[in-house]
Amino acid sequence: MRARPVAVVLRPLGLGDLLTGVPAIRAVRAAVPGHRLVLATTTALEPLAGLIDAVDEVLPARELEPLDWAGPRPELAVDLHGKGPASHVVVADLAPDRLLTFAGPGYPGPRWYPDEHEVRRWCRLVSEGLGVDADPDALDLAVPEVPAPAPPGVALVHPGAAYPGRRWPADRFAAVARHLAAAGLDVRITGGPAEVPLTRSVAEAAGLAEHAVLAGRTSTLELAAAVAGARVVVSGDTGMAHLATAYRRPSVVLFGPVSPALWGPPPRPQHVVLWHGDGAGDPWGTELDPALAKVTVDEVTAALDGLLARG
Repeated sequence: MRARPVAVVLRPLGLGDLLTGVPAIRAVRAAVPGHRLVLATTTALEPLAGLIDAVDEVLPARELEPLDWAGPRPELAVDLHGKGPASHVVVADLAPDRLLTFAGPGYPGPRWYPDEHEVRRWCRLVSEGLGVDADPDALDLAVPEVPAPAPPGVALVHPGAAYPGRRWPADRFAAVARHLAAAGLDVRITGGPAEVPLTRSVAEAAGLAEHAVLAGRTSTLELAAAVAGARVVVSGDTGMAHLATAYRRPSVVLFGPVSPALWGPPPRPQHVVLWHGDGAGDPWGTELDPALAKVTVDEVTAALDGLLARG
């Protein structure tokens, strides 16, 4: 039997990056339905990549490093990483029959627009480059078949963020957690292994028991399962917000240095965005962004009360 042709898609970035790229990955699948679609992404994201119904195989990858690909020469390779030659060359080195990238020196392709939403940017690349429709709302993930670390209907509060500029103060997250607990919800505090001290301090300040802290005790798939069953999610501009989008769970997302017009959830009634910025902040900043600091506890709790009132 003749082997299926291969399409390799490059997306080795963070959690939010992977999830915002899902509609484009699905569009690639629609363009080459008979191909074996290989997603090159980080080892940490491999479990979540397996929840994307368009992906046949995951290739461990490191950002801007050559791919360790020993398979047949790809018929198609797509750069969903960036706009320049540093990522273009990673897929070009596979010597594919067809190469799709944004336009750059030596690389023909669609034009890159810096003010375009991340989801729509990659959908447009695939739509224009491969001639297929790409639905920006096709963001859903399959629910992982693992035991959830919390019962259905919990409120998830995620105080962490990769950089201090995007990290709303811990005492404010604690006030929000107290409000949710006072409303009768089972509140759990989420985070990665490095965020255990932060999440414990938030839980303690909110008067929550030790079991309320899920940080450091959940795998990526278990965290996804918890989000899939959550009553509501509160977070900053992080991958957690994109998980809430992927599972269509009610969420309140706090933005600061980055505009939600670039990274915010789709316009659905169950996602509320709070933002008082101009988009000129530093997403990698080492101090709390002034725009994020303007978001008040009362704003967040009012938004949560509105979502919870819908049932």
